[in-house]
Order: sequence, then structure tokens, then C-alpha cells
Amino acid sequence: MAAPNGLARIETHGKKTKHDNGVCHDDSATPVRAQTIDELHSLQRKRSAPTTPIKDGAAAGLPFAAALSEEERQKQQLQSISTSLASLTRETGPKVVRGDPARKGEAAAKVAPSPQHHHHHHLHPTISVSDSSLKFTHVLYNLSPAELYEQAIRYEKGSFITSTGALATLSGAKTGRSPRDKRVVKDEAAAQELWWGKGSPNIEMDEHTFLTNRERAVDYLNSLEKVFVNDQFLNWDTENRIKVRIISARAYHSLFMHNMCIRPTEEELESFGTPDFTIYNAGQFPCNRYTHYMTTSTSVDINLARREMVILGTQYAGEMKKGLFGVMHYLMPRRGILSLHSGCNMGNQGDVALFFGLSGTGKTTLSTDHNRLLIGDDEHCWSDSGVSNIEGGCYAKCIDLSQEKEPDIWNAIKFGTVLENVVFDEHTREVDYTDKSVTENTRAAYPIEYIPNAKIPCVGPHPKNVILLACDAFGVLPPVSKLNLAQTMYHFISGYTALVAGTEDGIKEPQATFSACFGAAFIMLHPTRYAAMLAEKMHKYGATGWLVNTGWSGGRYGVGKRIKLPYTRKIIDAIHSGELLTANYKKTEVFGLEIPTEIDGVPSEILDPINTWTDKSAYNETLLKLAGLFKKNFEVFAGYKQMGGDGSLSLTDEIIAAGPNF
Repeated sequence: MAAPNGLARIETHGKKTKHDNGVCHDDSATPVRAQTIDELHSLQRKRSAPTTPIKDGAAAGLPFAAALSEEERQKQQLQSISTSLASLTRETGPKVVRGDPARKGEAAAKVAPSPQHHHHHHLHPTISVSDSSLKFTHVLYNLSPAELYEQAIRYEKGSFITSTGALATLSGAKTGRSPRDKRVVKDEAAAQELWWGKGSPNIEMDEHTFLTNRERAVDYLNSLEKVFVNDQFLNWDTENRIKVRIISARAYHSLFMHNMCIRPTEEELESFGTPDFTIYNAGQFPCNRYTHYMTTSTSVDINLARREMVILGTQYAGEMKKGLFGVMHYLMPRRGILSLHSGCNMGNQGDVALFFGLSGTGKTTLSTDHNRLLIGDDEHCWSDSGVSNIEGGCYAKCIDLSQEKEPDIWNAIKFGTVLENVVFDEHTREVDYTDKSVTENTRAAYPIEYIPNAKIPCVGPHPKNVILLACDAFGVLPPVSKLNLAQTMYHFISGYTALVAGTEDGIKEPQATFSACFGAAFIMLHPTRYAAMLAEKMHKYGATGWLVNTGWSGGRYGVGKRIKLPYTRKIIDAIHSGELLTANYKKTEVFGLEIPTEIDGVPSEILDPINTWTDKSAYNETLLKLAGLFKKNFEVFAGYKQMGGDGSLSLTDEIIAAGPNF
């Protein structure tokens, strides 16, 4: 049949026959089951399947979880979050709703029943009712990186996707930690257990002031349309892991902690329950400077009895990471587990090495070894089962980062990674890692599995070698020394390195830096407690201590030269292989260090630093100067006679004798 114009009619609605081969037909399909664009979007997203199979409840150790319906489980979960957000001026928590308030119709019915009791109540103030009790607090719970990207780019100024897929963010006015604004509640128990006074990082506050700040933070979080909640773990040792809940106002903070803590499976979330520790991050809101103990508008407060942390007046994400590390420095030693600020890797034969070192000593460079598995880059526990990483991610410095020098870190900066305070090209979004316009402390936070040779799970056997790194800009410490237990404790407690600082007239002199246990800002107990535990475990499991100088040789900074990295790598290789255990040694003057006479691939003359100095008298003078700085620093620890809590390791006199003698 012809059309009016004389051409053959084209049939567009004829029935499909069994002879249709599917080649010459349009791509018509059944219309979507949606009446609005919102309904269409709801069809676009499907519910995720659990990442691990859900086992029988009893077999999995979950006596009740398997019997709960999905609705009941979500109701309990929301009630737990509501309890966490309870204000001290109200007996009940807010009415929390799961989902983004921008998607009004999605979760309006999923309201948690207000809990009748709050296990944290210490005060019983008059109950007040305000308009805030009439609103819902929308909870964005354990969002994925993709969801958090959307939230950050939509709602947080300064959030961009870089050319490699990382999320670039800004931390606001604070681009680093604020240690002088960190406070710990000094209650009766903390007064007895914690390290207070000269040299201690613990600045006291009372519980009333903590509760005042907590109230300010919780009220701020409850006033927002939505909050982000992360339920995660610390410590890859499942027998000793800690459940943490992070409540924050920014997608950036939620993604940061998603990367830095250990990510639970869907099955583990089913039985997560009440957290062991909770962070209230209200960093966009300042503390009241007229509140007792407050000195600025920033306050980072820890209450060990309540197991809570409150952040006000700083959006720098590192406060959460290091705050939790401080908590682990308190909780783990109480279980007989040593918490350590160190890198950790493992060889093919199962030989584990710990790397301690302050900034600039090469801890990251030397612990990242393509021939060895990375257990972790920063925070670890050493228990009777072996070592375990505390974290689920890495927090790497980015300043002057290059693909040639740090290929693993470079390649880890991709989708899912948080880039803090970096500068990038407005058009290409390519990051300029040399640009310090915002801060020199630019950082990347990424999951540890982004490192190709990461060992998952991040656990290992007992360490064979404990390597203390020092960048000695005075140029008088040997490139490597073998330490006995007392010397290991002395140098561990000292935590020495030397930085190079410039003066106005252009003269640069080395500046000695001491940080107890190579992480004084984070420890809670007296440094000798950690040192005693380290010595006990090294003795029990047969680990050897080493002091490695990655700094100068042949003179101080400006005169000598920095020890070549290939030589330092050869030294580390000789430690790993066991070569240095059978080497010949001689003892140095003043510090009394045992140094090898030769190492394969390393010039023998540099192994004894005096050989590399042309001016021997200048060497002796500088050596005595550094020894004096060590002695002066150690005075604050010398009077601490009781070690290890039970007195089983009272080695204080031995430790003092292990330092420089002149």
C-alpha cells in the first residue's frame, strides 16, 4: 500500500514476529514505571548487596541480628545514633531520619523512636523544649565515596574533582593540628594514670567544661539539616579492635574518616551496636572563648571516662585521626598491648620491621619498599599475637610530591582520595604539588589498599627489627648503630632528630628536636611506660634495635653532605637480611654506640663519622654539643623510677647510663 506521496508506507507499529532477527527494528521498550523525575531517579539506584555473605546468626556470633527484619534493624541503628546525639538539656535524642533532606520523599517514614534513657547522663538539668525538638535530623550513614563526592561538590565550597579523580577540599583557617588547644578531662582516674606536667602533651580540663563544649557541639549538629555518621573500626587485630562513631557536618570529614579508619562490611554493620568511642566534629562552629580553660575559639577535647571527643573551631581533619590515636595510646596499654607511632613492613620470609622517625627522617621512604609488604605507614599495635595496623588508610604529605620519588603515593591519588589544601589548575584540574599558597602541610588521605604491595589484612608476626631513624644535621651520629635494650629505650624515649632552620642574616644552624616515643603529641601515659613495654616485647620475641642516621656526614649542615639515600637503603637491606647481626663492631666515644666496620655496598670510611670530618677538633666539639642536648632533654624523664606499672622493668638507671657519657 502506498502513501499519499507515492512512496511505500513504512510500518512503525507492526507486531514483532518470530522471524524478526532483531536487526531492522527500532529500540523501543516498555515505558518506565515512573510518573515523576524523582521516581525515575529512584529506579536508577539499586540497593547494594552485602560485601560478605550473611551467615547463620548463631554461627556468625550474632544471636539476634539474623532474626531482625531490615526495618527493625534500621530502627535500632537510628535509635543508637539518636542516643549519640542526645543533648544534656533533653532526656531524649533528636528524631533522626535516614537519607538526604534534598530527597524529601525517600526516608520521611524512617524515624527512630526517641530513646527514653541516655547512658551518658551525669547531670540532670531542667528539661527544656524548643523549636529544635520539632525538626528532624537527617542522617547520612556510612555513605560511599561516590555519594560523599556528590555531597561535597554540591554543598561544600572549595570541593573539586582533580584531573586524577581525587577530591580536593579546603580545611578552612586551620591547615594543621592545634596541640595547644587540645584538652583532656582530668578526673580522678586520669589524674592517676595519665602523664601530666612538664613535657606532657596532655593539658587538663574539668568535666563540666567538657560537657559545656559537648552541649555546644551537639546542639550545633542537631541544628543542621543533615549530619554524616560513620561507624567504623580501629585495629586490624579483630580481638582488640575498637568500634568508633564519627558524627560530622562535612562530607569531606566523612570521606576522610572512611579512608582512615577500617571499613566494616555490611555483615559487620548488622551487629555494630553501641560504639566504644564517639567523635562529635562540629569544627565549623567555634567554642566560647570565655568558657573556663579555653584560650582560643578552637578546642579539641577528650573525655576518656565518657569515651567521647569534641571538636570545635577547626575543620582540619587530622584532629580526628590523631585524636583517636591518642585514645588508642590509652586503651591499648591497659590490655597489655603496645601502641606505636611507626611505619611497618614485612619481607617475603615473614620478617617484620618497625620504623620510627620524626618528619624528614625518611620513615615513609624507607618503610615503603617494593620488595616488602606494607602493613602500615603510621600507627600500629604490638600484642602477644604480633603487629597490627590501627588504621585503614594512609595520610601522606604531598608537598613537592613527584611520581619519580614517590610512585606509590602518586598513583594512590585517584578517585576516593581526599586532597587537602592543594593548589590546582583552574581549567585542567592538574595539581601543582610544589605550590604552598594555602599551606606547606598539603595532604592526601587514601585507603591502604590503594598501595599495590599493601598486606591485607594489615597484620603480621612479631617484629625482628626495630629501626629508630634520626636525621642528624650535626653530622656526628653514625649511619647505623646496633643498640642493646637499654640504649633502645633511651633513644626511643628521646625521639631525636635535627632540623635545619634559617636565620635573618642567612646563617643556618641545626636545631635539635626531641619528641618522646617519636610521637610525644599523641601519647597519654608517661613515655617510660611505652619504652618499658617495648623493651619487654623486644626481649620476649627476640627483636634487635638499630639507630640509623639519615642526615649529614663529614660535617654539620652547610659543611658536610647528607648521607646518600642508596647507602641508607643498603644499610636497611643489611638489617633486613640479617647481615648486620654477624658483622664486626667497634664502640664510639661519648655515645657508646656499636658500629659495624663494613657493610656490603657502603664505603667503610663513612661508617665511623669521625673519619669523614676534616677538622677533627670541630667534630669533637660538635659531638659534645649534641651529647649535652641529649642529656638536658632527658632530665625530665630521669626522675621517673617506676616503669611498666608493676615495677617488673625498673631499668631507669640502666637507661640513663645508656645515654652519652662525657
